[in-house]
Amino acid sequence: MVGILIIAHGTLGESLIHCATHVLGSRPPYLLQIGVTIHDEPQQILPQGLRLVKQLDQGAGVLILTDHYGATPSNIASRLLIPGRVEGVTGVSLPMLVRALTYRKEKLDVVVGKALSGGIEGIIHMPPASLGNAATGS
Repeated sequence: MVGILIIAHGTLGESLIHCATHVLGSRPPYLLQIGVTIHDEPQQILPQGLRLVKQLDQGAGVLILTDHYGATPSNIASRLLIPGRVEGVTGVSLPMLVRALTYRKEKLDVVVGKALSGGIEGIIHMPPASLGNAATGS
């Protein structure tokens, strides 16, 4: 099973885990997060990231999800990546996380692809409801 580590600003990672737990019915195993605040020094968070990656790797590798490319969480994640063993995807969202969790028994490269497709396919311009609009009363 692929382990998943979310490295994101503030409480976003824990919130995503909470939401995924709600969607899936229970908290998935081998899913952890690091919340980065404005007061954190990246060099001090890196050892925690290394420790969590080792803890999450059950032999199938680890997927690290971050929120914003180029920001501190993704910069920390980029220093933890090992091609084919620890992979990273940025732009984490609930659809991306749920898709990755759903396919995490597959090989790491498949889970990376499913995370990417979950993120992309989770962005939809919503049509108005066919039963009426509560905002306009029509």
